[in-house]
Amino acid sequence: MRVRPGLLALLVLLLNPVVAGAAPRTAVLLFTGDNGGEISHCGCGQLPAGGLARRKTVLSRERAKGEPVLVLDAGNALFKSPQSAGEPDARARAELLLEQMDALGTAAMAVGARDLVLGTDFLKQTTRKAKMKLLSANLVDARGKPLFAASTVVRTGGLVFGVVGLSPEGEVQPGVSGGPPAPAALAEARRLREKEKVDVVVVLAAMPLASAQALSRELGDAVDFVVQSHESRLPGTAQRHGHATLVPSGERGRQVGRLELTLAGTGPFVDLSEVARAQEGLKLLDENIQRARERLAVAKDEAARKPLEDALAGFLSRRQRLEEQARVRPDAGGRTQQLSFIPLGPEVPDDPELKAKVERIGPPGSVSH
Repeated sequence: MRVRPGLLALLVLLLNPVVAGAAPRTAVLLFTGDNGGEISHCGCGQLPAGGLARRKTVLSRERAKGEPVLVLDAGNALFKSPQSAGEPDARARAELLLEQMDALGTAAMAVGARDLVLGTDFLKQTTRKAKMKLLSANLVDARGKPLFAASTVVRTGGLVFGVVGLSPEGEVQPGVSGGPPAPAALAEARRLREKEKVDVVVVLAAMPLASAQALSRELGDAVDFVVQSHESRLPGTAQRHGHATLVPSGERGRQVGRLELTLAGTGPFVDLSEVARAQEGLKLLDENIQRARERLAVAKDEAARKPLEDALAGFLSRRQRLEEQARVRPDAGGRTQQLSFIPLGPEVPDDPELKAKVERIGPPGSVSH
């Protein structure tokens, strides 16, 4: 049977949503990291921040917006330090954290050094019935056998995410050590791209910042995002290292990271926050350029004109660079990201039921912030 040309064109449009101008696929990645055993807010006199009960409120609000949501944790969630095993309520806190991270829909958590204080058996036994996956592509026992799954695949809002976990390199506990992270991450990311056909690859890197920075430079185009935890750093800006973007995970449970993603094409993600900063910088720079030109117009002495001319040349050169940063490139405009952090301050109400569970273990601030 022959198909009329007009009907054929319609079929092509229906079968090819990109050509047909289909709406971009979107998702919101919500993440935590470096929680360090905290289950309540800090108990500070001013602006007490953090806590599982507030985290639950924020996650519920985000889901209520109707956007596809993926919740992840970059590790180092369970204990304050490697010496925390003997602290009062340390085990109870870790158990509650694992229970509630699973209950709050956390899809995966990287295994960091401060999650292994009570050993791998504690982690495995406590999460044996959980949906949340504990991940580490490079953590092995004394025989070189992997201790946890290397990755997981999560589908949300029509997008397929591949999530890889990494632990720090070297001995973490007696008989437990992390192998070189980059080869492990690359192998798993490539497998996810080729076999699972994932749209986005996220590495949860429970390792020092310097190691995560070096890692993100070695990953080529296999990985899109590296979410790092280890030192309980304050929230900051995303850092582009080639194709991959390195993202801080926050500190001590005081905030929830929010990475808003839009996908309608290929190529590296364009950082809309970086674009916005560049656009704001252009406005300020244009004001300086205008003032320099006005001063040049009235300057008569050559000695006075020379520094103004040099300054104007510098402004114009910098403007060219900022203009490039402020322009969303057409070849990458279909994949964008925007990073922000939601503070868990007093303005966020506690979930009453979870707050009661937390208070049965310990009062606010019982683990030092």
